[in-house]
Amino acid sequence: MPFSLHAATNHPHPTSWNLPNPKEPTTTPTNQNQNLFLRRVWAFSSLRASLDCVPDGAKGAPPPASPIRLPFVVRGPTKVSRFFWSENCLQVVSVDGGNKAADVDFDDRLLRACGSVVRDFFIPRGVTGNYVEYVKWKLLHRVFSSALQVLATQAMFTAIGVGLSSSLPSAAALNWVLKDGLGRLSRCIYTASLASAFDTNLKRVRFTTSVLFVASIGLELLTPAFPRCFLLLATIANISKQISLACYLATRSAVHQSFAIGDNLGEISAKAQIQTVCFDILGLMLAALVNLWIGNHRRQQAGLHYVIYPFFAAMDLFGIYQGLKHVHLQTLTKDRLEIILSTWIECGYVPSPAEVSEKEGINFLGVKGKCLWPIKIGCLNPKDQIAKWSMKTIQCITDEDYYFVCVVLFKGLNRTGKPSILLSIHEGAEAVHIIMGLLQACYVRRALLMNSSRWEIIIEESNASDSTMEDWSVVVEDAKRFAEGDLSNLIEQMLGMGWMVKNILLSAQEQTRYSFCV
Repeated sequence: MPFSLHAATNHPHPTSWNLPNPKEPTTTPTNQNQNLFLRRVWAFSSLRASLDCVPDGAKGAPPPASPIRLPFVVRGPTKVSRFFWSENCLQVVSVDGGNKAADVDFDDRLLRACGSVVRDFFIPRGVTGNYVEYVKWKLLHRVFSSALQVLATQAMFTAIGVGLSSSLPSAAALNWVLKDGLGRLSRCIYTASLASAFDTNLKRVRFTTSVLFVASIGLELLTPAFPRCFLLLATIANISKQISLACYLATRSAVHQSFAIGDNLGEISAKAQIQTVCFDILGLMLAALVNLWIGNHRRQQAGLHYVIYPFFAAMDLFGIYQGLKHVHLQTLTKDRLEIILSTWIECGYVPSPAEVSEKEGINFLGVKGKCLWPIKIGCLNPKDQIAKWSMKTIQCITDEDYYFVCVVLFKGLNRTGKPSILLSIHEGAEAVHIIMGLLQACYVRRALLMNSSRWEIIIEESNASDSTMEDWSVVVEDAKRFAEGDLSNLIEQMLGMGWMVKNILLSAQEQTRYSFCV
């Protein structure tokens, strides 16, 4: 049982006391031997219960002084202990109702002790407060996911004829090798193509691949109904499973790191493996109960799997979705940084990772957060139509500028999409420059929205007069001045809220940089 040492806070001044000096001479050899024995006992059991020891002195000595309360307490799993020094004895007294029979009976103490053991077994010590909620939803997800996998494996064995005299083991083995090989190849291709997305869109990619995993189990359950299409269905299902596994392995460390308070990532990973094994065992037990129930309904056995599958799949995905809502990432991506900067401009404070996580959501379909004048990070595209009145700022950039801001009116040659703000980053820019550029772009957007009717007319008429160019220059310069004034205070508050400002995680398209040339 872990114990933690805490200084007592109910005394404004430290209590003074005099400890016995082991070198102090005594009057008689008997008392000297007695003191030596007591000092050894005290040194051996200083953190155990009260010692039964005899104080110094002969008969007729003055009454012992009142015990001296030591200025700390020790908090254990089920009790809080306070220490007292009385004469030559160390005494331990339970406080806060820890071991008092009048306040807490034996059943309550036993229940509290068992709960503490279970918590220490599953939950690491140095984690954030939202970790327990995450584990609760992980339990729901793993139990139903494990049960579905057991049922799907059973269905596939039935499809290939395991247990039947007409089955061909060699053909079954060949089919299994083919589907597994294609699955691993697809896993490599998927991981290589979406390497940066695991950082920038972790929750969305994780939930999307979880949906893919549940769908693959549905395909495996269909194999007994279509045994001739076993190889096709099993190959597609295994490809989906391998893609989901690749995403899980790629995002697992980032999820664990979000819960770590100290550098205890190894402990959190170890506890996560314990949770997975135990929760999967519960899922296996659930699958066994389902099989017993199906065995009692043999007439409807063929269709019962398809009745159970939707409910189990829904519970699995619901557990994953709710669990991801309790994952509060402290790393900065373009979307999270934009939420922080918008809140800073509108409300004057830096939101916590939990607030940003709630606003960010999972964005499963990728349509959340569409607003007027969206900000994008990237480079100029010849197919896009750039506003003529914003070209002046691009023409004036120098080698000392780490970014520039311009307006994209339409996307592509088809003139589709809404006007947006483009932030292009210099190849030598660091994280602080990206924060500065995005903050300036947010101030530019606020200025455009405050006078939206005028700028909409300018866009519709494609007005590139000198007055329009001058107005745009004023907007850009004012936004830059505001951003420079806020930058130091903003970064200080971001560090105080736990954000990692040393690096900004960008997608492959957002990582495109420009270099200055004369």
